[in-house]
Amino acid sequence: MPEISKRGEIMPASPIRRLVPLANKAKARGLKVYHLNIGQPDLPTPPQAFEALRHIDRSVLEYSPSEGLLSLRQKLCEYYHRFNIDVTPADVIVTSGGSEAVLFAFMACLDPGDEIIVPEPAYANYMAFAISAGAKIVTVPSRIDNGFALPPVEEFERLITPRTRGILICNPNNPTGYLYSMKEMLQIRDLVKTHDLFLFSDEVYREFCYTGAPYISAFHLPGIEEQVVLIDSVSKRYNECGIRIGALITKNEALRKNVMKFCQARLSPPLLGQLVAEASIDATPDYMLATYQEYVERRNFLVDGINRIPGCYSPIPMGAFYTVAKLPVEDADHFCAWCLEEFEFEGATIFMAPASGFYTTPGLGKDEVRLAYVLNKTDLSQALTILQKALEAYPHRKK
Repeated sequence: MPEISKRGEIMPASPIRRLVPLANKAKARGLKVYHLNIGQPDLPTPPQAFEALRHIDRSVLEYSPSEGLLSLRQKLCEYYHRFNIDVTPADVIVTSGGSEAVLFAFMACLDPGDEIIVPEPAYANYMAFAISAGAKIVTVPSRIDNGFALPPVEEFERLITPRTRGILICNPNNPTGYLYSMKEMLQIRDLVKTHDLFLFSDEVYREFCYTGAPYISAFHLPGIEEQVVLIDSVSKRYNECGIRIGALITKNEALRKNVMKFCQARLSPPLLGQLVAEASIDATPDYMLATYQEYVERRNFLVDGINRIPGCYSPIPMGAFYTVAKLPVEDADHFCAWCLEEFEFEGATIFMAPASGFYTTPGLGKDEVRLAYVLNKTDLSQALTILQKALEAYPHRKK
């Protein structure tokens, strides 16, 4: 038998999805499973999206341009201008989801063996995209006891080598919900400028910032305009993860030309998804406000509920719709699997993402889980009850 690739062997399994077989078995046994493991919103997609889908007036569903439809790129620029992000359609490349934007950014900016510094815990697929590009993720640990604030600049400086090509941030952050302050963003800017690095900025959750302060984009940072590679997606803000439309935005013309080679190799982003995304940008302010307010209520409800369970702790996330919680267990991976395989309460159980999968430093996150508050408050209430009952019954609870 021929050997499979070493690259595939070292590719990490998704911490969000690796317990799916256990969840499916639990459902097959007749249990209701409350999914707190994945950022799949249950809120409705904007009606404008479905109207566009129902009224497609085309005789052929053709390839789109490799960089995406011009009308969508123009509409995205109008959207970014609402956040004082000054870009033109030429700066925007449409991708098949934010995931492809990250992958193409890495492929176009990094050579095999190059390094990217990333605060951890971090979105697990960043590691997979780096491996695909032959690059290496180097992590700077943040800590739950200070709410996952940006680690000190000295810790970044210590990790910079001749192979370092960039810093990657997710703001607001997945998985922690942390929102970087202007002071922290300027510290990152100074590092990028001093060491001539790229700043990869994943801003998929910009609509969900709960501080009341103006949103800070990497494009707001003066002096590094051509070093910024912004990653975006319509999945979360319009509750349409399945259409697979994202964007890579940069003012660096040479970089855009490099990215376009990968775009041309995959031909084009999804045509139907682009039509739906373009229409979704016309979602009304009332729709966006209702979505925002719902997440604020869910965040407050879930975090308050977690912190009322003995031995549990979650900081208050200031963005996105995730939180990382510390549990009174030695091994959250085992506990999450145990909940699906061996525990039920009143015919139901919970599915959580072990936080160890969002760290690369061995041993970190072993007693933590990532929870997505994408369920309504009635379901969140049931999930919290099940979590408390499960911890009471768990045979390996911390003393």
